[in-house]
Amino acid sequence: MELRTLRYFVAVAEHGSVSAAAQVVRVTQPALSRQVRQLERELKVALFDRGGGRLELTAAGRQFLPVARGVLGHADDARAAAEDFAAGRLVRLTIAAPVTTLNDVIAPFLATLGPHDPLPTVVETTGAEALRRGADLAIVTRIPESSWRQRLLAVLPLWAYVPPGHRWHRHDSISLPDLLGEPLIVLDPALRPRQILDEALEANGLGAPEIIECGNAQVAQALAAADRGIAIVSDDPRFGLHPLHITSAHGPLRITLYAAWDPAHHATTALADIADRLRTFCGRRYGTDVLPPS
Repeated sequence: MELRTLRYFVAVAEHGSVSAAAQVVRVTQPALSRQVRQLERELKVALFDRGGGRLELTAAGRQFLPVARGVLGHADDARAAAEDFAAGRLVRLTIAAPVTTLNDVIAPFLATLGPHDPLPTVVETTGAEALRRGADLAIVTRIPESSWRQRLLAVLPLWAYVPPGHRWHRHDSISLPDLLGEPLIVLDPALRPRQILDEALEANGLGAPEIIECGNAQVAQALAAADRGIAIVSDDPRFGLHPLHITSAHGPLRITLYAAWDPAHHATTALADIADRLRTFCGRRYGTDVLPPS
């Protein structure tokens, strides 16, 4: 069984057809079909149901898919480790983070890297599970599980953004109860800024506000700039909006960033150094008051 054949199987499983997978792995459709059938003969089990126009995984195929991904992940890790050992340093770095963190923190940080730093790749995700899928470093907004190494990077405000001319545009902060008198442009419940808002409303015994739900933080700010409501997001300001800290009886609303990585990673010392540099960068970008005690 070859790694190449496993990659072909995973590509077909993920794309649902030989034609789509062939474009991704850059082989002809007949060659790809032969390789997948050869894998089924080696395993002595059917991995795909070929009835109809789309390939569907069989029960055995669904069980085998995470195994194949795991083997490929270990092979990629081994290849990356060998490359790092040969170079005497971390050559490549995959960072996973939520989209807001990628835009406002990670991308500006990557712009400061030097020629001897690892070549970065970024992946948009919302949890440390990305570490199990091959990321070297994950930036998350909840405390990572204890099995991961971690670094507390920054505690940043959850902002209420108002347009110029709004009656609060000269204020520095606004109380959570006062916000309830305005339409709020909020993110969907799967995203951490929305969860922080909902948790604060519940903790303070406040009712549900009038909301406009939005799946993208920059679009939420654009709607606020169009005077459709107050955007509640953690992004840096855009469109000339004025940021307000949100206060409550239980303290200001904030979002916390952590770096997490696998303690068994072959370059764990280098990853800890990257995390420390990220923490320092956050302090330079947002002020040292966002840096919690180490």
